[in-house]
Amino acid sequence: MPMSETFARMVVAALWILWLLVWVLSARNVKRARWREPLQSQIRHRVPILLAAFLFAAGGTLPAPLTARCLPHGAWIAALGTAMVAAGLGLAVWARMSLGPNWSAIVTLKDDHSLVRSGPYRWVRHPIYSGILLGWAGTAFVIGEWRGVLSFGLACAALVYKSRVEERRLLQAFPEYDAYRRETAALVPFVF
Repeated sequence: MPMSETFARMVVAALWILWLLVWVLSARNVKRARWREPLQSQIRHRVPILLAAFLFAAGGTLPAPLTARCLPHGAWIAALGTAMVAAGLGLAVWARMSLGPNWSAIVTLKDDHSLVRSGPYRWVRHPIYSGILLGWAGTAFVIGEWRGVLSFGLACAALVYKSRVEERRLLQAFPEYDAYRRETAALVPFVF
């Protein structure tokens, strides 16, 4: 593996660790939950995410077809992937800060929950998921192996499912959410 790809993998790992640290620390100042997503529903998105993360972390312990290259080696691919991770995780943090005390790791309704439409929520309804998926795609680019493609697919399935659970709950809680949903993309601005 060329040195620039090795360096990119180290930077990407550091970005994910930093993001996780910010995520854990910022989870302390949130409102009390009034309703929580049932465990059975949580399992439907948590298991694929954990499996997707395992695919990134396991590397050489996986079967050869999963660790075969699907992208050519190249400094530009490593740089593009690293930039995608930085941008995606930055978007997720910005969205998390925009939610403030309304945020939760699972789908919840909080006491005095408010519908946030500022920050990145002006353009997408689920910018945290958008940012995480952009970071996931960037990680797959840096790795350049089929396991990255599979991992990204699992992450997409998990977060699309979770966004649908969230949408159903928000439609019940906020009458204005239906109009917001019609005006704002779910994950990709102006597209999806």
